[in-house]
Amino acid sequence: MRNKKLIAALALALGSPAAFAADPTVDQKIEVLQQEIEALKAQIKSGGAQTDSGDTGIAQTDNLPAPAGVAPSDNRRPPIIHKVKASDSGRTTIGGYGEVHYNNYIKDEKDDEVDLHRFVLFFGHKFNDWISLSSELEVEHAFVEGDEGGEVAMEQAYLNFHFSDAVNLRTGLQLIPMGFLNEIHEPPTFFGVERNEIETRIIPSTWRELAVSLTGQPVPGLEYHVGVSNGLAVGDEFDADKPLKKFRQGGSEASANDLAFYGALNYRGLPGLTLGGSVFTGNMGQNGAKNPALEGIDARATLWDLHAQANIRNFHLRALYARGTISDAGALSNVVSSGSVPEAFYGWYVEPAYTVWQSGDKKLIPFARYERFNTQDEMPTGIAADPDSDEQVTTLGMNFYPTANVVFKADYQDFDKVSTNDRWNLGVGYMF
Repeated sequence: MRNKKLIAALALALGSPAAFAADPTVDQKIEVLQQEIEALKAQIKSGGAQTDSGDTGIAQTDNLPAPAGVAPSDNRRPPIIHKVKASDSGRTTIGGYGEVHYNNYIKDEKDDEVDLHRFVLFFGHKFNDWISLSSELEVEHAFVEGDEGGEVAMEQAYLNFHFSDAVNLRTGLQLIPMGFLNEIHEPPTFFGVERNEIETRIIPSTWRELAVSLTGQPVPGLEYHVGVSNGLAVGDEFDADKPLKKFRQGGSEASANDLAFYGALNYRGLPGLTLGGSVFTGNMGQNGAKNPALEGIDARATLWDLHAQANIRNFHLRALYARGTISDAGALSNVVSSGSVPEAFYGWYVEPAYTVWQSGDKKLIPFARYERFNTQDEMPTGIAADPDSDEQVTTLGMNFYPTANVVFKADYQDFDKVSTNDRWNLGVGYMF
């Protein structure tokens, strides 16, 4: 009798035709269920069950700010960012994102353009239950040819040592934890085809440096991230529209005569709410490593931001203010090849949105965004600011999600002063 029960149980468990032909008895069904329960107990005891506690494994904690317009249940980064357990040791994970843009300039002779703007692959590996690797390789504009075309770059490449939920040590190339988009910029997580002007011009996304940092949640809902990185470095190039962009080093033979310090604090203790701020400061002179004329000049850059986000049912709101200062800006203006370096610059935006239609994971979300920035708010003595640097931008558009991680976008952007930038934008993006 015992052998017959065992045969029937195996047939049921494997889903073989014999299981359906035999019409198992109640005793046989009970025995199969008992075997499954014992197997689950063993799995849980060995730490193999997937739960919502434990190491974040790779990159961010799982309690990230909810992507714009995406329900909390969709609040996930790509696979390498999700929670991994001790039983996942030795596992390699792959994810990625991409986006295509179409820009139609309506008040300028600029050619309309369609572009495979970004194609990014994430690679992660779990060495054991507390050491993991996160890396991200990006291709911009489809290809690279000589000094023109696109870009191939490492966006992240660091080890994470998980001591506890309150303490994680990271070493390697890391995204600076500032604002919303610098760390979380997959196309389905933000509104609009192009990234907003403030988190492009004032916060120079995507900004990464080689660093050692600590991050974690000392108490539920409160997250910190502090670190030491190589500082920015002034060379010959300067972009007056994006004061810090050309001074980033991005982990490529980075000068480290001057180090920088950064910190971020975010509160997410209430559902749908994020309140936070961050700061980065460090000298950019690097004792003349990138430009001999700056030997002995500090040129300290300090950038800080305050940001808030609320997702309340179908209503979504983001707001951010960022301001930067640069010391010795006059000396820097004398050595860069073009433009004048400002002593202070700032920008802010507010972005409301509303989910007007939803069916399953399909959504239609119109949005509006108002931005104000001045990349030359204060200038060195004797240098006049460009009036066009003080600008306002209004964007109206919508995101359509046929599924949570795929998005179609359309918007119109109106620039108050530089109207030649006015344009229609269309885009499609994904993450996995």
